[in-house]
Amino acid sequence: MINASNIHALVDEKIEGTGMFVVELTVSSSNRIVIELDNLEGVTIDDCVQVSRHVESSLDRETQDFELQVSSAGIDKPLRDRRQYVKNVGRELRMQLNDGAELKGELIEAGEKVKLKLPASKKKKLPEREELVEWENIKEAKIIISFK
Repeated sequence: MINASNIHALVDEKIEGTGMFVVELTVSSSNRIVIELDNLEGVTIDDCVQVSRHVESSLDRETQDFELQVSSAGIDKPLRDRRQYVKNVGRELRMQLNDGAELKGELIEAGEKVKLKLPASKKKKLPEREELVEWENIKEAKIIISFK
């Protein structure tokens, strides 16, 4: 079986100094390698191809067969790295907290805490407000995709 830490080292070697970072890297028992990358400026197909070629050229198919998939982090997937929050400041976010509460609003800051601007709610009789959320209280956060 291919070692995930070896693959991570290969990817880190290739992306060093580029601004790209690994969001997720998995190696299954059947040697299916999945690498998701992100960058504050975005990840291009060319970036993915370069990382894929680097990893593939460093592995020996004669020793172990493998499947390799390199992609950018999908906008439909949860945010998994703090840098993804920074990248998405200004976008609408749906956040599930560890206590089961759900927040939906504009991500306005991602520093020591995450700050959301929540819209007014007539149903709950709440004015527009800002909410600070500790990182450790976030169970999952996803960008709300809108076509305005």
